[in-house]
Amino acid sequence: MPVALSYPGVYVEEVPSGVRTITGVATSITAFVGRAILGPVDKPITVFGFGDFERRFGGLAVDHPMSYAVADFFRNGGGQAIIVRIFKSKKDPDGKDLKASVKVGGLVLEPAYPGAWASGLEVTLEKNVSVDAARRFGLEKEDLFNLKAELTVNGQVVAREQFLNLTLKNEPAARAQRIDRVLQQSSELLRVSSPSLPERITFPADQSAISAPAEMPHDGVEDAIDDDDKVYIGDKNNKKGLYALENADLFNLLCIPPDQPGGDTSPAVYKEAMRYCTERRAMLIVDPPSGWGDNLAGDNPAGKLDALGFSANDTRNAALFFPRVKAPDPLSKGQQATFVPCGLVAGAMAATDARRGVWKAPAGLDAGLSGIDGLATKLTNGENGILNQIGINCLRNFPIYGNVIWGSRTLRGADQLADEYKYIPVRRLALFIEESLFRGTQWVVFEPNDEPLWAQIRLNLGAFMHNLFVQGAFQGSTPAAAYFVKCDKETTTQNDINLGIVNIHVGFAPLKPAEFVVLRIQQIAGNIQT
Repeated sequence: MPVALSYPGVYVEEVPSGVRTITGVATSITAFVGRAILGPVDKPITVFGFGDFERRFGGLAVDHPMSYAVADFFRNGGGQAIIVRIFKSKKDPDGKDLKASVKVGGLVLEPAYPGAWASGLEVTLEKNVSVDAARRFGLEKEDLFNLKAELTVNGQVVAREQFLNLTLKNEPAARAQRIDRVLQQSSELLRVSSPSLPERITFPADQSAISAPAEMPHDGVEDAIDDDDKVYIGDKNNKKGLYALENADLFNLLCIPPDQPGGDTSPAVYKEAMRYCTERRAMLIVDPPSGWGDNLAGDNPAGKLDALGFSANDTRNAALFFPRVKAPDPLSKGQQATFVPCGLVAGAMAATDARRGVWKAPAGLDAGLSGIDGLATKLTNGENGILNQIGINCLRNFPIYGNVIWGSRTLRGADQLADEYKYIPVRRLALFIEESLFRGTQWVVFEPNDEPLWAQIRLNLGAFMHNLFVQGAFQGSTPAAAYFVKCDKETTTQNDINLGIVNIHVGFAPLKPAEFVVLRIQQIAGNIQT
């Protein structure tokens, strides 16, 4: 409404344009779920490079295949990953979790998060504090102390922390300096383990500092997870395991490497992950079972695929890549080892998205695989053809071009299924549009449901779809042939309005990859004089 018109003159009024720009969401944020050396458990942590992963999760570890998959992801063009570290604790005879501990000066501390990494932890307490600091907190000098923590991994110091003027007292002026509160809020290494704090730190006579290393249980603190799907799947209500991703705003690709080198991720875990990816509008990258050998194409591959028991309803959001890859292991003096390909494929997808767009198939000679020596199985064209027809994407090696992704089908990509989401780029483009429009139309909720609103919806969604058309995301030489946005009295009836519903219909003509290139060559006889 305009301002009250009270005096003769000119009144200026700003009128909203109705334009609400819809921004496309990211397309290649990749989530990894698995074990790591260290780091928070059941919390999604975003990293932007392998250096970030090393700082937060300890880097490569021979018995943690996820670390190699993350390295492959960033090496092949990935830019942003979400890491969910899972952990299975060993138990004592009473069924309690085994933990490392640091006992120093009468104080009992424990690592901030579980794992064998804590064996390299050392804590030093110092009583070198000033009288002025004590007075500021209303305490005696003997009530304050300093804490230093140092973490050593493989003979190198990887983390240091220092906290000054800590106390065990609970006086109001000093409560913010109480050690349990400070460590809980600020430390990446330590927490207070004692059920109750001692009265005072006990320093040996004539010593101003005391140090102690972490004490690790003889049998360690971590168990393998490969026989326990529940740790991977976790709990949605408590947001643990796979469902720790409930605390992540957005992810587009999901990788779940096996728990042990040469092992397999359970089909039950993959099935739950597919269902969750369908819910979150993401794509699951499935690694081939280790038992799929060199003769997969001639050994009933369709039966082997069926034996995994994947649900047909969710396989649109999943893609399987075969075979595994061979690469030098830097932790084994460069000796060749076999790794799952999920990290490589996710990185190649991210690189393709950045270069061409999510509508481009992440396959072909441009989708090279970096950092590997070769493939566990070298496929022929005939074998590739058999596997491709049932929706198994192949990794191939070609002279000069090297190792490349040579398939782009979802697990609904078998020719017999004739599914509309047969191809990965078509499915990923649909998920991208769905997520972008879902986030970009939140403003519509509670707006008056009539033609002015419908016109705004058509304007804003049409602008978003037209931008994709200009970038070459759709078939068709004109916008009318490439997409449509419909929101009017035909899509939203009076009964819908009475129920508080507005219906928006969006359609697009996706680009299908040129999977088969046919060259027709004919010999011309020339002109014959008659």
